[in-house]
Amino acid sequence: MKKILILFLLTGLFWSSCKNTRNLSPAVNHKVETRITDDSLLTLTEYRTFQYFWDGAEPISGMARERYHVDGIYPENDMNVVTTGGTGFGLMAILVGIERGFITRLEAFERLKRIVDFLETSDRFHGAWPHWLYGETGRVKPFSPKDNGADIVETAYLIQGLLTVREYFKTGTVEEKTLAGKIDRLWREVEWDWFTRSGEPVIYWHWSPNFGWEMNFPIEGYNECLITYVLAASSPTHPIDAAAYHKGWARSGGMVSTNQMYGHPLILKYNYAEEYGGPLFWAHYSYLGLNPGKVSDKYADYLELNRNLALINWQWCKENPLGHPGYSDSCWGLTAGYSPIGYAAHAPGEKNDLGVITPSAALSSFPYTPEESMKALRYFYQELGDSIWGKYGFYDGFSIGKNWYPQRYLAIDQGPIVVMIENYRSALLWNLFMASPEIRTGLERLGFTVKD
Repeated sequence: MKKILILFLLTGLFWSSCKNTRNLSPAVNHKVETRITDDSLLTLTEYRTFQYFWDGAEPISGMARERYHVDGIYPENDMNVVTTGGTGFGLMAILVGIERGFITRLEAFERLKRIVDFLETSDRFHGAWPHWLYGETGRVKPFSPKDNGADIVETAYLIQGLLTVREYFKTGTVEEKTLAGKIDRLWREVEWDWFTRSGEPVIYWHWSPNFGWEMNFPIEGYNECLITYVLAASSPTHPIDAAAYHKGWARSGGMVSTNQMYGHPLILKYNYAEEYGGPLFWAHYSYLGLNPGKVSDKYADYLELNRNLALINWQWCKENPLGHPGYSDSCWGLTAGYSPIGYAAHAPGEKNDLGVITPSAALSSFPYTPEESMKALRYFYQELGDSIWGKYGFYDGFSIGKNWYPQRYLAIDQGPIVVMIENYRSALLWNLFMASPEIRTGLERLGFTVKD
């Protein structure tokens, strides 16, 4: 199925105004000479990247901006557009900030309360939020002409983050328990079953109050959307039937793959990128809270699935069959993000590898490839230095071969860096999310085996 590819193309068209970034920042290559321990470098990376969601947040709502451009050049009326899915990632990053001592618990509580209050009054459709909102008003900003209503996938990313916050604060002070209760109400108000279009055995990605189901994107695996089905099955108020997971998402077993690359079984079919797996965000977004080492079903062992995807990505960059300057076993990582031609789903393979490295790909893969990811982190920080390193951590993407180093950030790439590094170090977000009693119920409803 090519529906995910079509969505990327639509996204690329919308972001085409961002494509003229080739010479925004020439290669500086100021190396960092001072030696820093691995542990300190991980903390520094988490701290800088966390600041995207703290210092760089939209000031009225507290939500995560969709993007932040150091050069100040944005598409029209875009500076204060916030992202629901990216905010879900940011909520988890704020919890990391508490645990790592970047902010106090009270500071975090006040920011999180502001975000939840904003979400209570912002545009929702059958309980689900749109992809983008205006931070000043809470009104929807269309993601594309007919995508001006509910986005159940972005809602899932937001709920994933909200549930970790609920679990973190639910036994706290009276005020913290009240916040947890507000989150619980928002979670219960999402009508997951609505998105099966009156009981079809699949979830549909979009619904618009003006265009209904005209976007017509059934969510079929395998891609970044597993968490949507898990949450939909876990809902205490509007759960989907397990048939939607098995017949729709799993395509009645059709998503299972027998192919392998570099000796690593793919295990599942990655839709349009069957030969090499696909972009690495498919191993990140659904697993910020869902612990892949704790879940398996008749289709996959999800830790093995994600580890293999990351190793294939690393091996492709190491062998560099397309000859892109700069690729190596230390400079690797292909995922969706900025490119010289706009937003693109970078992935191994001749069609999808544009010579752009996105640091989030390797750094968010720490739980799967700790040695390879640490080697990449050291190379990015010590060798490329401030050509790709700024106040909110590593910039979104770069191309050594094209001398292309834009000083720009995207929420959906920054968030997984903080969260997955912390999951690698302490399993903080995994433990919080998996402690939600509804999640185990939902997983078991879908036929998952859940390890204690």
